[in-house]
Amino acid sequence: MTAAELLERTLYRDGLMLVVDKPAGIAVHAPPGGGVALESYFDALRFGLPKKPSLAHRLDKATSGCLVLGRHPKALRRLGRLFANEQVKKRYWAVVESEPANQSGSIEFPLLKVDQDNHHWRMIVADGGKPSQTDYKVMGRSEDGVWLELIPRTGRTHQLRVHCAAMGFPIVGDRLYGTTEHAISRYSLQLHAQKIEIPLYPKRPPIVVEALAPPHMFSLLTSCGYSGEL
Repeated sequence: MTAAELLERTLYRDGLMLVVDKPAGIAVHAPPGGGVALESYFDALRFGLPKKPSLAHRLDKATSGCLVLGRHPKALRRLGRLFANEQVKKRYWAVVESEPANQSGSIEFPLLKVDQDNHHWRMIVADGGKPSQTDYKVMGRSEDGVWLELIPRTGRTHQLRVHCAAMGFPIVGDRLYGTTEHAISRYSLQLHAQKIEIPLYPKRPPIVVEALAPPHMFSLLTSCGYSGEL
């Protein structure tokens, strides 16, 4: 990743926010021990403003797609309220290891964050966790996987990954929650934030931004029936 490459990945810009197409494999925040992160390049996204933008939400390191940035503190506060109140609509694409029993449905599990050894953690389905809901629909299938549309109705950490795994169709390439060694070793995480809808301006229609299929998912999506652009 370079600043110029991130600039080219800008999908939307106005006076309050930016939406960029985050590539898979790069963290949005620098890790505790230091290192390169997406926010290291935000200075290239000032577009004439005195300060660089800041993250309005986050995506996992291995997840690609629509990432929203606020261009100044007032914008960040407004975006923060929209995300906190679950007014931002999101659509993800995923390729999962096996086909759901139903072609569409809703997944509802309480999710709890638990600590593991060596300062690692994961999310689990457990009583006492925070309520969460994900709607899903089968979009296509092949011998290598099943293409799902995932609509998170809540915004819990790792929600889509845990929900799919708990239902018996983990996302291909998920090294934390997946089960099939072949799929994990062959592919990176097949999860993409494909669309976001933000009611940023009260008297205007919501802003809708979409990100094309990413290179690391293109072959599997195509095998499942995707016929769009890379």
